[in-house]
Amino acid sequence: MRIRLTITVILLSVWSFQRMPEDSLITAALTGSASSASSAANDPELPRTYLNTDVSPSDGRVIAVAKGGDLQAALNQAQPGDAITLPAGAVFKGNFVLPKKSGTKWIVIRTSTAETSFPAAGTRIGPKDSGAMPKLVSPNSDPVIKTAVGAHHYRFIGIEFGVAPGVDIYNLISFGDEETALSQLPHDLIIDRCYLHGNATGGARRGIMMNSASTAVIDSYLSNFHEVGADSQAIAGWNGSGPFKIVNNYLEGAGENFLLGGADPTIRDLVPSDIEFRQNICSKPLSWKRGHASYAGTKWSVKNLFELKNAQRVLVDGNIFEYNWAEGQDGMAILFTPRNQGGKSPWSVVQDVTFINNTVRHSGGGVNISGPDNEAGPSLPGRRILIRNNLFEDINGRQWGSPNEPADGEFLQILGGAENITVEYNTAFQSGNILMTDGKPSPGLIFRNNIVPHNNYGVIGTDYGSGTSTLNRYFKPYVFQKNVIIGGEASSYPSGNYFIGSFNQVGFVNMAGGDYRLSAKSQYRNASTDGKDIGFTDVQAAKKLSQN
Repeated sequence: MRIRLTITVILLSVWSFQRMPEDSLITAALTGSASSASSAANDPELPRTYLNTDVSPSDGRVIAVAKGGDLQAALNQAQPGDAITLPAGAVFKGNFVLPKKSGTKWIVIRTSTAETSFPAAGTRIGPKDSGAMPKLVSPNSDPVIKTAVGAHHYRFIGIEFGVAPGVDIYNLISFGDEETALSQLPHDLIIDRCYLHGNATGGARRGIMMNSASTAVIDSYLSNFHEVGADSQAIAGWNGSGPFKIVNNYLEGAGENFLLGGADPTIRDLVPSDIEFRQNICSKPLSWKRGHASYAGTKWSVKNLFELKNAQRVLVDGNIFEYNWAEGQDGMAILFTPRNQGGKSPWSVVQDVTFINNTVRHSGGGVNISGPDNEAGPSLPGRRILIRNNLFEDINGRQWGSPNEPADGEFLQILGGAENITVEYNTAFQSGNILMTDGKPSPGLIFRNNIVPHNNYGVIGTDYGSGTSTLNRYFKPYVFQKNVIIGGEASSYPSGNYFIGSFNQVGFVNMAGGDYRLSAKSQYRNASTDGKDIGFTDVQAAKKLSQN
């Protein structure tokens, strides 16, 4: 059956809320799990609301700001429905504020480069497109763009945002700050085909502080966000409600490329919700890695590629996460770790996370999932997290450790009371254990239909033996079935799995060439719990579905 997704665009609007239909393409990409009571308990809820960022013509005035003109005056003057154009190549230095206006039409701030001469909507721009963009530059440590309380309905198209040479900056763009009520949050904000960057040297803590509602970053390029002695991110937020749409961007940050949480919200009970994170590349340059031939000499504080400390209903689909090493943390690439960061937000939680169709590669570790926070203050646990149909390649503790200190190279860590975690249809090439656990039990694990090497200890918990001993101690009730495990002893694990001596016995189409689909001759074709191929499959079809 062919499934279609219909989006209704309101005339003269570039934004609408919508619910994904019951037969959505995202849901289609998720079908195939073996149905059972345990599966139902583990199923995460998808985002309730998705943001439509289609472009429609403005119906108001065009306010052309000449080179050397007063951009703030134009922002103050503009009314909903107006467009502000800035000359390509012109530099506007300052700290500009988006005022709150009445009405729900959009104010568009865009390059003077004609739409027909600029990369089309849906195309990720990059530094090569800089010449077609005006430059907004902060001359100091304050944001080049920030929002007034409650500001809304602003869209930037084809703008370059930067900071003056020799200046350290905290937030290049500040959407919101420490508002204390949902009604005060800025909302309906779009960064579209823009280039945001710090400088190669000097501190730039954050590209976008996303303490807002109804915010999208699409088709953009964010780079050179790094700091010594503090976390830095391309995008981060902790006091914004969502929904958020982060689609088809390049994101480069030393601490965490993308982070939700990390500070206590000033709005009580706030959990960032309904996050769509798709088709992005999250990467760190090797010039930041000590010991690499290209190392540029500054020890930026490096941690991970993607972290959720307080978030719910998150779809992470079709992304590439690459180049992460042990430095400020142990080298794990993806973290789902609830944190009551300052001890004042006990409602913090990471729940209902769908992590599908992604590639994680060149990292010191794979995924870390935690239960309730037990450091700064109590939190809720990580729960209902699905990790399905992903490729983990070159997860290598020695290659991606610090000088003289290897990372663990583990595929998974599940620690301290996480609940209802499903890991299925993944293929992992890791140098360390399959799964390490510690602390309180994490009940409700489903681990099935994966292809993984066993290595030294496979599935191992503190003070317990590999396999069934650890599973019984830490994960009851659990499902551990139809996994293809290279190495290890079948007698140490529950029955119903496949133990082989070499990856060469799996039957990949072309392992040396990076084609990890199962060939027609593989004995693991159609051998999963629901009659499908075991392991990661070619996700191109799923990516195309989710892009519509």
